[in-house]
Amino acid sequence: MTTHQVFSLPDVGEGLTEAEILRWHVRPGDHVLVNQVIVEIETAKASVELPCPYAGTVEELHVQEGAIVPVGSPLISIAGEGPVTPQSERSPVLVGYGVRSEVSTSRRARRTPDAEPVAVQPLPAEPSATVPVRAKPLVRKLARERGVDIGTLTPSGANGEVTREDVLRSVGAAAPTAATAAAGDRVPVRGVQRAMAEAMVQSAFTAPHVTEWVDVDVSRSVELVRRLREDPAHAEVRITPMVLVAAALIRAARQFPRINSSWVDTPDGADVIVHPQVNLGIAADTPRGLLVPTVKGATNLGLVELARRIQELIDTARAGRSTPADLTGGTITLTNVGVFGVDGGTPILTPGQVAILAMGRVIERPWVVDGVVVARPVMQLSLSFDHRIVDGALGSRTLQSVAEFLHDPAMAIAVERGL
Repeated sequence: MTTHQVFSLPDVGEGLTEAEILRWHVRPGDHVLVNQVIVEIETAKASVELPCPYAGTVEELHVQEGAIVPVGSPLISIAGEGPVTPQSERSPVLVGYGVRSEVSTSRRARRTPDAEPVAVQPLPAEPSATVPVRAKPLVRKLARERGVDIGTLTPSGANGEVTREDVLRSVGAAAPTAATAAAGDRVPVRGVQRAMAEAMVQSAFTAPHVTEWVDVDVSRSVELVRRLREDPAHAEVRITPMVLVAAALIRAARQFPRINSSWVDTPDGADVIVHPQVNLGIAADTPRGLLVPTVKGATNLGLVELARRIQELIDTARAGRSTPADLTGGTITLTNVGVFGVDGGTPILTPGQVAILAMGRVIERPWVVDGVVVARPVMQLSLSFDHRIVDGALGSRTLQSVAEFLHDPAMAIAVERGL
C-alpha cells in the first residue's frame, strides 16, 4: 500500500520558532532514505542540515529556497510503501546532534500558535546536481526570477559560491549603473543579523547599561603569550592575548559571582540567578555575521585547554558548522574589538547576562614606570554591566581584578595555586 507522509519543520533546538530554507538537496521524483539529508536551513542560531524521517519518493517540496517559515510548517511530501508513522512519534536525527533518545516536553509548541499559514507552492522538478551549488538565498532568488539554472554557472565568489554578478552575466544583464545604484540595494534582514538586531534592542531597552574602562600595561601578558607560543608542547594551540583576557574574566567571575548572573522577571517579582558555572561567550566575526559561541564549564579550565576550546568554537563558527547548543547558554561574554584596530567601546549586554567585557588593541604608549616615562604595550578594557544587579563598586572590583591579572598573569596564577 502506498502511503503519503508529510515532513514538517521541527524545532531544531532551544525553542526556536522559525527558520529560513537555504538549500534543498532533493527534488520531486528523487528517492530518499531514512536519515538522508534533504534540506539545509538557517535559524537565528545556526545552519542545520535536516535528515528525512521517511523513506520513499519525493512527491512535492512545499517551500521555496529563501523562504522563512514557522516551526510546524510542511516542508516535503514523501510517497512510500508501508504503514504511516506519525511525525510526532519520531525524533529526527539532526546532523551534528546525533539521535535523541527522548523528546523534551518542556520546549515550546512545535507550531507557533498565532503564526500565519504558509502558502504551499510546489517547486518544479529539476535533476539533482551531483555537486552542491553554493550561493546565498538572495542570489538563488535572483536566479529563479531570471530563469537561470544556478547549477550551470561558474562560481566567481571568494569561497567558491555563485554571486549576483554571475547570475546577471549569464543573462547578459549589465551591472547596475551609477544612476540605478544611487538608491542602493534592498537587503532583507534575516537570520543572524535579524536575531542580533532584536537582541540588541531588547538588551538596550530592558537593562540599564553602565560602562567603565581602564588602561593596563600588558608587558608581562605579552611576554607570557610569546613564551607559550614558543613552547613545542603547545604548537597545535593558538595562544593569543584574548586567551589571557578570557582567563582573567573567568577568574573575576569566580571572585565576584554576582557578575556571572541573570535577572529574571517572574509573576511574583524579579529574581537574580547566580550561575554556579562560568559559561563564557566569545563574540566572533564570521561570514554569517556576529556569532557568540560559548565555552561551557569554563570555570576551572587551564590556559592551554581554554585556548583549545576557544579555537575550536571560533573555527567551527566561521566554517558555518555551529549548532544551536554551541551558541546558547552563555553567562558572561568577551568581545575582542582590538582585532579591528580599535582601542575600546561600550559593548551592549547579551540578553540574559549582566556583564560583557571588551578588549582593545595592544599598542605602544607612553607609560610612567618608577617616575620615568617609557614605551609600554597597553590595552584598554571596557566593562558594561546591568546596573540593576551590579553596582559601581562591584563593577569596578571586577574590572580591576581583570586588569591585575593581565598586568602580571604568572603571579596571579601562582597566588591562586598557593605557590
